[in-house]
Amino acid sequence: MLTLKLIQDNPEYVIKKLAVKNFDAREIVEKVIALDRNRKSLQQESEALLSQQKKAAAAIGALMKEGKKEEAEAAKAEVATLKQRSTDLLAQADANNEQLQGLLVLLPNIPCDLVAPGKGAEDNEVVKMGGPEPQLPQGALPHWDLAKKYDIIDFDLGVKITGAGFPVYKGKGARLQRALINFFLDRNTAAGYKEVEPPVMVNAASGFGTGQLPDKEGQMYFAPLDGFYMVPTAEVPVTNIYRDVILSADQFPQKLTAYTPCFRREAGSYGKDVRGLNRLHQFDKVEIVRIEKPENSYAALDEMVAHVESLVNELGLKYRILRLCGGDMSFTSAITYDFELWSAAQGRWLEISSVSNFESYQANRLKCRYKDESGKTQLVHTLNGSSLALPRVVAALLEDNQKEGYIEIPEVLRPYTGFDRID
Repeated sequence: MLTLKLIQDNPEYVIKKLAVKNFDAREIVEKVIALDRNRKSLQQESEALLSQQKKAAAAIGALMKEGKKEEAEAAKAEVATLKQRSTDLLAQADANNEQLQGLLVLLPNIPCDLVAPGKGAEDNEVVKMGGPEPQLPQGALPHWDLAKKYDIIDFDLGVKITGAGFPVYKGKGARLQRALINFFLDRNTAAGYKEVEPPVMVNAASGFGTGQLPDKEGQMYFAPLDGFYMVPTAEVPVTNIYRDVILSADQFPQKLTAYTPCFRREAGSYGKDVRGLNRLHQFDKVEIVRIEKPENSYAALDEMVAHVESLVNELGLKYRILRLCGGDMSFTSAITYDFELWSAAQGRWLEISSVSNFESYQANRLKCRYKDESGKTQLVHTLNGSSLALPRVVAALLEDNQKEGYIEIPEVLRPYTGFDRID
């Protein structure tokens, strides 16, 4: 959530920068400023009433001592009137503040200066490409056919048990899934990220804190009896560890990693781009989260991008890194780098990671702050990234490593899988 001070001090800047995200903020910004003026007016009136009320109340005792009962009763009546006016004023102030907060949450995060304008994915900037070109055999198959051929992922069984988008991993497929999770976690912890195992259900306050609510209700699975949401990403519970926390200046950086299953409804998804592992309702993902001082957050972002790139390089897969344009960024992000793997069998790029800096946007919702060296309380910056999302990594691994009669396992994963091929 943008700070009220930023909007007060730089309304035209906010409007101009949000236009990069194709968001017309003028009406909301103007309403926010008007409501804030009204809030200040109500506050001044309330303070004046309180002063009058104190004077009238103080006069009652003196009038009673002097035997001036009629004047004392008049003073009591005045106090009652002032109290009622004060109560009405507080009700107006509460309504004003509720309306103001309701508008603030409608404004997305401001993109940083590196973010280019654009309408959608076609306008994203490719900042780097790497990895070897896959060498596929004649008659190379997409991963859904490989999964069936080698009996490692059963999509039809998942439909029977639950529905489309809930695959069942079997045999070496299940072992590969577990191997990737452990590999990613081990590499993350070696890079200084502390492993945590958070809940996979969160309350509405947690959803609000990281910006999923109110925005993505339609994409989240909800248990209405308990008021809990299934996590769409470990970013939500892990970042909320710091909700309502004040850190000291010597507690940075905070670096956490977590594995969770993730749940997304993916409403409206259809067609060939969602076949097999390309788009699921339940999937596994390992996440990294950082809490940083504002002046260090962009150096931290570069470190996170380099770390995710190192994972992809270790797996020996062809990849590219994109810097998202304004029109393709999330509501909460200030800048996002996406990683995509090349699927030669499908002839398309598969997104496997988003690494983002949210600057102070989430921190303002979370009330996550720190005391600087002078003792002043400041908002932190929050960052997170997938390291990595498994389904499309598995898809690319299967497709790009297929040989005549078997699938080769990357050497780096063999200590985790216990086998070097799927046949």
